Amino acid sequence: MSLILPGSSIGILGGGQLARMLSLAATPMGYKVIVLDPDPNCPAASVCDEVIAAKFDDVIALEKLASLCDVVTLEFENVPASGLAILEAKVPLRPSAKVLEIARNRILEKQFLNDIGVETAPWAAVRVMDDLEPAIGLVGLPAILKIATMGYDGKGQTKVTTLEEAQAAFSRFGMDCVLEGLVAFNLEISVIVARSSRGEVRAFVPFENAHANGILDVTTIPANIAEPLTRVAEKMALEIAAKLEVIGLLTIEMFVTKDASVLVNELAPRPHNSGHLTIEACPTSQFEQAIRAVCGLKLGNITPHNSGAMVNLLGDLWQNAVPNWNAAFELPNTHLHLYGKLEARAGRKMGHITVLGESVQEARDAALKAREALNS
Repeated sequence: MSLILPGSSIGILGGGQLARMLSLAATPMGYKVIVLDPDPNCPAASVCDEVIAAKFDDVIALEKLASLCDVVTLEFENVPASGLAILEAKVPLRPSAKVLEIARNRILEKQFLNDIGVETAPWAAVRVMDDLEPAIGLVGLPAILKIATMGYDGKGQTKVTTLEEAQAAFSRFGMDCVLEGLVAFNLEISVIVARSSRGEVRAFVPFENAHANGILDVTTIPANIAEPLTRVAEKMALEIAAKLEVIGLLTIEMFVTKDASVLVNELAPRPHNSGHLTIEACPTSQFEQAIRAVCGLKLGNITPHNSGAMVNLLGDLWQNAVPNWNAAFELPNTHLHLYGKLEARAGRKMGHITVLGESVQEARDAALKAREALNS
């Protein structure tokens, strides 16, 4: 495929913090960035070249984006299929509509993974109420009922312990779901793979992720797993990206079970919250690597400089007062990233702090200390 060189225009579907950081990576490389987002004041607005303020199913806006750009990528995969078709007919869309169709639907995603021999937690599709009882027979209880599309950060899912609870939850969700069996795991990891339009592929070392209330709270690099298991996770991630024929980034979230095996939880065909610490921790961040991949450039060096940790900053920190930014900066090796969101709401990702260290524990302790200092 032909190279898309600096001076060209990159379109991004979605204007949130991922688009903001993609823009911050692309513009120093000489690219123009045009974002499509319903909010003209989205986080990417202050750092990109242009915002097309429109809904993701706005035909005129999509055609305008396609006409202005040499390639389109995304930070938000839940664009209607009709909109993706409009783009793909006029401009390279990376990753493709086919990738997005699978990765944004838990039923299609899990079926794809199982079809290529990748193990997941036990699961069953639930499309109508009568599917629940046989699903429970297959998966067992307790289990997690999750909406098939549009779920993120713990939204659209709930633990169920009885058929009645499952029925009530399915009725409340009002859409296709999957019922997933609970997995006894030691930790959660993610592997971010970049695959370029010329077929080059590289995987970042596994990140270890800790969640709070369904939202990523702390990420550390490298994950606390043995080297053989690291190789297994990376090999699995590379194979999934190749089978899916991704161009761009693919994040594979995984469970490491108590018997030291790896199960895939879900896929995200874009930059990922767990990869934010690569901005400081690696020579090439996940965001620069994404730009390189979709433009057909040689992929960059991603060997970590040091161990590192990232903590998310949620809107809860703003509830009583403006955070004490100076207190965090007083601590050494602290890197603050704010996303430019105008309203701080509880549970909303407003920014993150990254700290590098000689060990994971050192970096994690320092990152947590920096976040605690914001409320001092």
